Amino acid sequence: MKIVIIGGVAGGMSAATRLRRLMEDAEIIIFEKGPFVSFANCGLPYYVSGEIANRDSLLVQTPESLKARFQLDVRPLHEVVAIEPDKKTVTVKHNGVETSETYDRLILSPGAKPFVPPIVGLQTATNVHSLRNVPDLDKIMQQITTDTKQAVVIGAGFIGLEMAENLKKRGLAVTIVEKAPHVLPPLDEEMAAFIQNELNREGILVKTNDSAVEFKENGQKIVLESGEVISSDLTILSVGVQPETTLAKAAGLTLGLRGGIVVNEQYQTSVPDIYAVGDAIVVKQQITDTDALIALASPANRQGRQVADVIAGLNRSNRGSIGTAIVRVFEQTAASTGLSERVAKQADLPVAVVHVSGKDHAGYYPGATDILLKLIFNPETGEIYGAQGIGQKGVDKRIDILATAIKGGLTIFDLPELELTYAPPFGSAKDPVNMLGYAAMNLAEGLSESIQWYQLKEEIAEGKKLLDVRNESELAQGAFPNATHIPLNKLRDRLSELDPSQEWIVSCHSGLRSYVAERILKQHGFHVKNLDGAFALYRTVLPEELVYV
Repeated sequence: MKIVIIGGVAGGMSAATRLRRLMEDAEIIIFEKGPFVSFANCGLPYYVSGEIANRDSLLVQTPESLKARFQLDVRPLHEVVAIEPDKKTVTVKHNGVETSETYDRLILSPGAKPFVPPIVGLQTATNVHSLRNVPDLDKIMQQITTDTKQAVVIGAGFIGLEMAENLKKRGLAVTIVEKAPHVLPPLDEEMAAFIQNELNREGILVKTNDSAVEFKENGQKIVLESGEVISSDLTILSVGVQPETTLAKAAGLTLGLRGGIVVNEQYQTSVPDIYAVGDAIVVKQQITDTDALIALASPANRQGRQVADVIAGLNRSNRGSIGTAIVRVFEQTAASTGLSERVAKQADLPVAVVHVSGKDHAGYYPGATDILLKLIFNPETGEIYGAQGIGQKGVDKRIDILATAIKGGLTIFDLPELELTYAPPFGSAKDPVNMLGYAAMNLAEGLSESIQWYQLKEEIAEGKKLLDVRNESELAQGAFPNATHIPLNKLRDRLSELDPSQEWIVSCHSGLRSYVAERILKQHGFHVKNLDGAFALYRTVLPEELVYV
């Protein structure tokens, strides 16, 4: 059998190497239009700062190494310009010469291309770049000289923030411009606020609710939608990607969501002998069972392996993806999996939310740092829709556990049952993931009722009063206006000071003490709701709403 693969990197090379392990006698040809068939595209931003010092470290495999180990015919700088499904041939361009190649099976792994917005003056801007491959990286590095002082990153998604961090570490002054109301749009606003604060602490200027509408002076000046004009010696466009499906469209393959290639569960396109994997295909969002485009390395690698299995005759199906991602921004880490609260509500799902604060390992062991986890779930069934995490360390571990729980069909009622490794340097006897389960169960079973940070103002306006059970010394950090203050340890003795006919909202620093206060008050006949995430979360996202003594 002769198998032709268009595109290398994650999906294409995973398919090629797996095919060889399963089909020793197959002829396998990989056409890659770029110079590198296997490179670490997720590592590219870290070469900008020098954190990855050696450019060759980004090159995972070469045609020679792939030939030696897997007998693969890898042809870089070979661009497939046409597919003729009826003839089962592809037209390949190399050094200006076009040739034809036949196939028995064809795998498309063209990936995604940067979305380039229609900005006036972009064509004449000489200092504007996107970053998807090693040649892009080389152009950016050539642009950075001793005269390069000011960099602008347009787009504050995962890649945009990685570029902003590494340009800053390179010594440049960095401005981020983001059209959305907050950085990291895949995360919910209150979680992203921690990352925006970190960017501010590191001296990066963040402009949200704004976008670039025009480049002037060959890109040295950027006109924003707000009317502001900012200077830039180097601009990185990082406003998202779109499926690279030019070939597929010309070949008559069925396209779907935002031009992505439609495939079945065995990765077959609308032409049976043509398969497709990676960032270019439409997948199922596993939680909602709706069409989605999920451009991430892990699903692409999995899909490449699975399509090889299918072609080799093994029974494999694409179960869908949930979209799990992580980013480091200086001293903070942000990670997410599954649906955000915003997306879950847009899907008209029954939604409950809980935030839990904890430590990455036992608090009494030196070096413990804070972790904030958010869980989005169905309060009726306990189904987990998604999770988000913020912290310096240990966020990856917790979100990976929760991603596994979602993939495995576990519910909130299973999270306390998870037996996770524990010793003081590594975790806690009651891990933050276990605590998420307990807190979510309290909501689902009616032991606790909560409101979110964005509901507090409205609840107060409707006549509810806020009870702050923090200690006196904590009030110096800021206080809720017009709140009643009784420290938790004195609450039972001072119940007579509270009106039992009044509806109350209770808060502490992180939410644990306020839950205890909620249980005390409810068992004394009070109507109480807990402010989820409490003062610490509210202060992060709405500091201007607090009073400071």
